[in-house]
Amino acid sequence: MAQIFEYFVVCGIGPEIRTLDNIKGFHGTEVMYLPSLLDQYPPPNHTLYPPPPPQLPTVVLPAGVEFYSSGFDSNDPSTFPRTYPIVLTEGDGSKIYVSCIAFRDPVNEDIAEAYHIQANSFADKCICLVSRSPSFRVLRSALEELFTLCFSPNGSSKPLWDVIAHMVSNVPLPTPGRDRVLFAIDNCLLSVEAPPKDGLPHADISFQPLVQCLDVDNLIKLFSAVLLERRILLRSNKYSLLTLVSEAICHLIYPFRWQHVYIPLLFFSGVDYIDAPTPYMMGLHSGVDTSGLAMDGVVVVDLEYNRITTTEDIPPIPEPELSSLRGEIMKLLYPNVVGIDQMKADFCNLSEQLTIWGNKPWGEDHDLQLRLIFLKFFASLLSGYRNFIENSANNAFNTQAFLKKRSRSTNQPPEPMIAQFLDSHGFLDYLERGLGSGENNNNNNNLLDKLQDAIGRGQNPTSILPSSLVEPEIITISDPDVGISGSGAKYTYDRFPSNIRTEEQEEKRRQILAAASGAFDISGKHTPSSPSMIVGKDSKAGSLSPMERAAERERMVLDIKVKLQGLWLRLLKLGATEDPLASFEYGTILALIESDAEGIGGSGFVECIREHIHSGWNCQLTEEQFIAVKELLKTAISRATSRNDVMTIRDALEVSAEMYKKDANNVSDYIQRHLISLSIWEELRFWEGYFEYLMEQSSNKSANYASIVAVQLIMVASHMAGLGLPDTDAWYMIETIAEKNNIGYKQFIKLRGFLSHIQQLRVGYWGITSIKAQSMSPGLPSPRSKDATDEYQQPAEASGVGRNWVQSMFSRDTATRTNSFSRVRKWASDGGSSATNENGTPRKQDVSAAGQKKIQTNVRILRGHSGAITALHCVTRREVWDLVGDREDAGFFISGSTDCCVKIWDPSLRGSELRATLKGHTRTVRAISSDRGKVVSGSDDQSVLVWDKQTTQLLEELKGHDGQVSCVRMLSGERVLTAAHDGTVKMWDVRTDMCVATVGRCSSAVLCMEYDDSTGILAAAGRDAVANIWDIRAGRQMHKLLGHTKWIRSIRMVEDTLITGSDDWTARTWSVSRGTCDAVLACHAGPILCVEYSPLDKGIITGSTDGLLRFWENEEGGIRCMKNVTIHNAAILSISAGEHWLGIGAADNSMSLFQRPQERLGGFSSTGSKMAGWQLYRTPPRTVAVVRCVASDLERKRICSGGRNGLLRLWEATINI
Repeated sequence: MAQIFEYFVVCGIGPEIRTLDNIKGFHGTEVMYLPSLLDQYPPPNHTLYPPPPPQLPTVVLPAGVEFYSSGFDSNDPSTFPRTYPIVLTEGDGSKIYVSCIAFRDPVNEDIAEAYHIQANSFADKCICLVSRSPSFRVLRSALEELFTLCFSPNGSSKPLWDVIAHMVSNVPLPTPGRDRVLFAIDNCLLSVEAPPKDGLPHADISFQPLVQCLDVDNLIKLFSAVLLERRILLRSNKYSLLTLVSEAICHLIYPFRWQHVYIPLLFFSGVDYIDAPTPYMMGLHSGVDTSGLAMDGVVVVDLEYNRITTTEDIPPIPEPELSSLRGEIMKLLYPNVVGIDQMKADFCNLSEQLTIWGNKPWGEDHDLQLRLIFLKFFASLLSGYRNFIENSANNAFNTQAFLKKRSRSTNQPPEPMIAQFLDSHGFLDYLERGLGSGENNNNNNNLLDKLQDAIGRGQNPTSILPSSLVEPEIITISDPDVGISGSGAKYTYDRFPSNIRTEEQEEKRRQILAAASGAFDISGKHTPSSPSMIVGKDSKAGSLSPMERAAERERMVLDIKVKLQGLWLRLLKLGATEDPLASFEYGTILALIESDAEGIGGSGFVECIREHIHSGWNCQLTEEQFIAVKELLKTAISRATSRNDVMTIRDALEVSAEMYKKDANNVSDYIQRHLISLSIWEELRFWEGYFEYLMEQSSNKSANYASIVAVQLIMVASHMAGLGLPDTDAWYMIETIAEKNNIGYKQFIKLRGFLSHIQQLRVGYWGITSIKAQSMSPGLPSPRSKDATDEYQQPAEASGVGRNWVQSMFSRDTATRTNSFSRVRKWASDGGSSATNENGTPRKQDVSAAGQKKIQTNVRILRGHSGAITALHCVTRREVWDLVGDREDAGFFISGSTDCCVKIWDPSLRGSELRATLKGHTRTVRAISSDRGKVVSGSDDQSVLVWDKQTTQLLEELKGHDGQVSCVRMLSGERVLTAAHDGTVKMWDVRTDMCVATVGRCSSAVLCMEYDDSTGILAAAGRDAVANIWDIRAGRQMHKLLGHTKWIRSIRMVEDTLITGSDDWTARTWSVSRGTCDAVLACHAGPILCVEYSPLDKGIITGSTDGLLRFWENEEGGIRCMKNVTIHNAAILSISAGEHWLGIGAADNSMSLFQRPQERLGGFSSTGSKMAGWQLYRTPPRTVAVVRCVASDLERKRICSGGRNGLLRLWEATINI
């Protein structure tokens, strides 16, 4: 069961003291300092809990930490502890709720001694309870009891941190509407419960501060600004007010949600965020100066003076809703004034109602009534809105029709406020949540509709809320250790105690304090708290020159690097059973990179790796570490690109060429090759800047200028090849740089030859050789002859040169690398005139000559399309089976492209494979299917075309979809099944050119579809993350399968089993008959693009963007991953399984064919896992291309890929070269 308390955290001054300007050291009591995370429970080394948000210390002490000469004084209210709530919003929109108590606590003696702080000084400290549940009241009560227990003269019966540990670890989250949890802190009993889920959302706050700070008109004005998603800034001198008012207004706009930046309490140093151009809701202490900010268009809400100011008009709420809303609020807030003219004996019971509200103090009933008032406002404003919901790809709601209908009913022109609200993100989000995923039928998103129906029937609005007649079940949490720590033992404290530190933490603390003490002794012997010292430092900090500021920033970078270095080393030391992606180290490094606007985290991380490499690290990573480091480098480069930080990008490029992993065949794979997806590599300006940097770093200034340019361009070209840039793109940029440097045509020829040469060497280095295939199948001979050579692969000598040269290029051995570069410079300067190089290996001309000896290849390039290949289909024997048997067109490949054409290819005609070109679409072709006589294609032009396969004539054009067609399927009986981004699945009769029926409707675009013609069961899924199952023959929907949280991209149905793969990094298996999820397959590190079912094994194969192929098998108690295959290094696009063969295609143009060794060797049976029996049979060499789609013909052992360059690559695995 989940716990209600996620963390207990203590923040304040740690051993490393820095000012808010990030200047190290103690600079007096007039300066504010950065808070640090001091203690926490669960501890940092607890693997079952994610780390607390890294920004937590800054947020809970938004003003920073201040030092004081005295502590708590009962006669001085400014010294009293302060308690306030805080809400943090994570990247996925989920909220973290924090209750805080800030107080003055004595400065630790070791810190005071190290920094020469005056003895008996105090500093701000904050204790916090962190939760995922919005239970503000119990969070505050529990925290106050812990604080009171700590400083109580009576003491506690057990150590304070033991009390905290028991509370955090044992108090469960109550089941909404069913449980009430009772727990005790020492002798104080506390309870917590949550309302039922089918009512209003849990709001464990009072709405009274909102209505006390703002009058009715300003409350409605703020409400309107929130609905219209303006930039809203709340100001108050009390932290609690900022959070409570923010949360209250967010609850009053229910059932809509605030969709933008949400920071109820902004830390003081983040005041610049207010000038952000996007909508936000922030709270800022009124003591922070904003006079230097533009504030254009910002709605400033002053909670202290009941004042709202803005430079832009806020459209008013239209009538009659405005008068009704204002009147209802007035009745609730001022019942005695509203009802002053009413008779005491009133026939409509109004006087009785007003008397009730007038005599009762504000409580939970008032909160509920206020929320219902605003919900009734929405029910009136959006009356009849359900009639204008559209289930189309382009529109979810017919705004114009709704406004016209409202204008007719109110006899008023369309109101701007309603028009803007209907276009808001909040309204669209409501439609997508409520109508998009089917939630509107069974949860609280339907309360608006229920209220509209209840009002229409004349019922009381409160009738829509769930009944509270059932008493909750009491769950008591007791502490069995209370009273047994010792006979009458009591624990008292004069300060908030520290938790027990590990030896590593204690040693790190001593090192930091020792360094701080040493730095202070060097800087001077004066006491930093003396007035003269304070003035001197402050004036110096305020008058730093640009160069001094740059130096200060460099010192800050070095400091962050120290932290990163420790995190980096711990990341590399994680055990084999620990997942780096889920580790504290990875999360902290990622947070430092992502949250740092100046890029210090990203540049520091890259520099940390560079220094580790220079210290002698061998740069080899495990598979899990490789994925983690790759993702961190991608993030660092992306952030650096957004800041135009070329230095960090350049350094990341170079270190990525050093780090590698060893795959199952002991072949090195470098991180650099996995960074090709980043857009910066396509920018000429980056490579020009990198070339200029290399020229500046060139040590041989006396050499011929043209030779220096050529050598540096060779270095640039090597990185381009390491990334995998297409040859044409790389040469364009190399040529442009060379032209600007006027190196002459002879050097141009040499550079062009070198670039072609290094591309060939890269293929030879990364290509899959017979040795690799053999190592994938231990104990089995390779089907490829030992002296065979793949297409594009160099002869043995040249391949050896290539591997040696590239390995030395990325080597950590300085001598080897220098020797390699000397050979390159020699070749660049003399044109490669010698017959052999220093090692006696063949020169470049010999390599080319040897390559020309090949007369046959097992990979063919099919040319014909002028645009990227976007659809690829293989004609199987099953599709064309008839009385004659296997028709001649079985084995054909049919392709579609952005050039709007469909082409039919016959692989049996070597050299003239193109059989026919089908023209008729006006936009990109997305889906293709066929049967014995017809070809059907779907396109972005929203049409479906049917062609005669033999005559290539256009037979029918099927129109009816309102979005691009994503799936097509030929069925028996001259029927076609199609799905599109309009969310519909339609069945067509080709003979009549008519849509027989819309057999399925989804709430969003359909991306994948499966149909069983024998049973009439249809399954479809897509962007709404829901898998829908229909029985077409019965004309009903069987199930809506909920569970995935992001787009479903692949689907496979076999008998009663449905398999789905999603962008949420999981695959799921479902029972078609029961509509239940049988298993969740969650081992991938990226979206799952394809799923397949192995009929012989009854197992599952999944492929993901992480490049991994995973084999799953049913076992007692669930499904287990039996095998991982890592020969592909890009997203797996296609998996095609037969009884004995398995074809795989990936986005990096790599393909592989698997077979069972036992089948190949004549019935050998294994007693182990069936799925683990798949072994690599053969794989072709890789080429530089970006693949969009792949299709397999397992009967003939052929795999075809379609690239972004418009070329098809056909591999015939049965041909040995």
